[in-house]
Amino acid sequence: MNFDKPIPVREIASWINARLIGNDQLALTGINEIHKLRAGDITFVDHPKYYEASLNSPASAIIVPAEMKYPDGKALLIAEKPFLAYKTIVEHFRIIEPLRTLDPTQEIDPSAIIEPGAIIGQNVRIGKDCHIQSGVVIRPYSYIGDRVTIQSGAIIGAQAFYFKKWPEQYQVWPGCGRVIIENDVSIGAGTTIAQGVSGDTIIGEGTKIDCQVMIGHGVVIGKHCILAAQVGIAGKTIVGDWCTLYGQVGIAQNHHIGDRVTVYAQSGVIKDLESGKTYFGSPADEARDKFKEMAALKGMAADYISNHGK
Repeated sequence: MNFDKPIPVREIASWINARLIGNDQLALTGINEIHKLRAGDITFVDHPKYYEASLNSPASAIIVPAEMKYPDGKALLIAEKPFLAYKTIVEHFRIIEPLRTLDPTQEIDPSAIIEPGAIIGQNVRIGKDCHIQSGVVIRPYSYIGDRVTIQSGAIIGAQAFYFKKWPEQYQVWPGCGRVIIENDVSIGAGTTIAQGVSGDTIIGEGTKIDCQVMIGHGVVIGKHCILAAQVGIAGKTIVGDWCTLYGQVGIAQNHHIGDRVTVYAQSGVIKDLESGKTYFGSPADEARDKFKEMAALKGMAADYISNHGK
């Protein structure tokens, strides 16, 4: 999430009652989790496994549970529970409040068709010549481009399925990311697109999404992709341009799918996929290799039955 204006690191430290060491002259411009950090961001880390990655990331300020070595120019904010400090910062900007369907923060182009029964929240932008069908829910901080069609029952900006694990319970991460749907996108009935946790969930220009598709938090779908029914894409995965995902394809979190990739129906993707190739199976691999493997197994089974009977 970007802040509306730069905020002095000393001010943020006061919000979370943190001890500030390092560069106390920083002005911070946003907050992010480790996966999408940029210069000017503040982030947090509370597990030794991720200390080095966070400290050496582009982030300018890091919330940590104890004093530790850090690169020159950065700031550390020391707080007993960094996750709760992160939560406090997010909730400073994203106060939990009821969805308001008539709100001055909405920007809806007069040419857009909004059918009766569509629910549109605050801080939503809808561009020219869009068609929002009845029963659609567009939650706050969703940005819809021009000539976008969203069919009945679709939910845009659902809460991210993302939790902090404590010894005694799971605690939901507060979301401050957005959903951005670019121009000429079509979204089918019953599809759900989750908001980003701190970054944005993005559906690229010209992409067509079928019914009953699930797009997780922070996913980025490229331009002119085709997603058939019941595709599921887990959080933080990036899909390139001109990709085709057939029905019931599942993609695990934090993967990168190259441009012009095709994945056949019911495949399960648990690794990055190279551009320009076709994949199949669970776990998915190049389709030609998978088909050869299946043919070999079929031949082995036939030989076994021939030699040993059924």
